[in-house]
Amino acid sequence: MSMNVKKNDTVVVLSGKDKGKQGKVLSVDPKSSKAIVEKVNVASRHQKPRRQGDEGGIVQKETPIYTSKLMTVCPKCNKPTRVAHKGAGREKVRVCKHCGAEM
Repeated sequence: MSMNVKKNDTVVVLSGKDKGKQGKVLSVDPKSSKAIVEKVNVASRHQKPRRQGDEGGIVQKETPIYTSKLMTVCPKCNKPTRVAHKGAGREKVRVCKHCGAEM
């Protein structure tokens, strides 16, 4: 499945508890249509120390969020935008709908 959100893109959250937050995409899973975004959809996880000297405790961890709730932010105009595609075949490029800059 083709996705408009890619790794290292800056995105804004459109809905949910983190609505309006911006972050960098750390990883994408096209099979489940989910992405992990930095400092978005954070959950507390109780972690047990695995080796002697390790510390256990409550760890904050980013969890996956559906890509349909995310919109890419243009690096040039800093606005959330839908992604357009120009060119064909191998020369296909992602373009901002607002300013026309390459992404």
